[in-house]
Amino acid sequence: MCKVDALRYFDNYITRFDNELEKELELYSWSQFYEPLKYALANGKRLRPLLLILSAESVGGKSEDLYNAAVAVELLHTESIIHDDIIDKESKRRGNIPFYKKYGYDFSILTADFVLGMILHVVAKIDNARAARELANAALLMSEGEALDIMEGRIITFDDYINMIELKTSSLFEVSAKVGAILGGGDENAIEKLAMFGKYIGLAYQIHDDMNDWHKEYKLFNILLDSSKQKEEFFVTMNKYYENYIIKAYDALKYINDNSRLERLIELTRSDYKKMR
Repeated sequence: MCKVDALRYFDNYITRFDNELEKELELYSWSQFYEPLKYALANGKRLRPLLLILSAESVGGKSEDLYNAAVAVELLHTESIIHDDIIDKESKRRGNIPFYKKYGYDFSILTADFVLGMILHVVAKIDNARAARELANAALLMSEGEALDIMEGRIITFDDYINMIELKTSSLFEVSAKVGAILGGGDENAIEKLAMFGKYIGLAYQIHDDMNDWHKEYKLFNILLDSSKQKEEFFVTMNKYYENYIIKAYDALKYINDNSRLERLIELTRSDYKKMR
């Protein structure tokens, strides 16, 4: 199953989520940030909200807070993208002009600040203190990971790279699954296993993304690549780690009875990576 087919399977979920996201955004129609935010939020795959919603459903939950938490997760992801594109000097985002190139550096920083305010507003609606704490902690970890990604002038090891993507990317996948399990009323074992599933999917997703986009940007992955004596072998090794995390994700789901939709979500990380030319 290709990514497009996998996404189509979730059309109803994505449509429902986008409607909820639009309702939240409409609260700020008075703001000068409104139209730029519509641009920033357009064309997303909605992987993290999907993960949250499906995790809740897998433990039988139908919490009224579910879509508020999903909106908070997508807003947090959007805020991180705005910052990340500035730091990485991206030339494209989802096939479009990156936010900072369209609206300028200063306005982009202010927009990310505005999104933070939106996140606080949404999280305040969630009637679950544990879920709110988990979301706040993910924001802290993501910043730590971004800081690691821009460090220069030191020897980079594979462990450094894994630590960075675990913080920067995987932490939001992990918290999405975990908060979904919490709001869905899962027991502690289910919460732990779904959090592990989110973590491993996040790690696999980022490794896959880095293997595909290594030629577009220069980050920790590229530093490891440059230091490798056998670059083709490096990609083979990275692909083995990717597959290992996929296996671990499947293993975590063995403890979840209603896991078929989450297994389909794994397909969204799959496609051939671009090898060294």
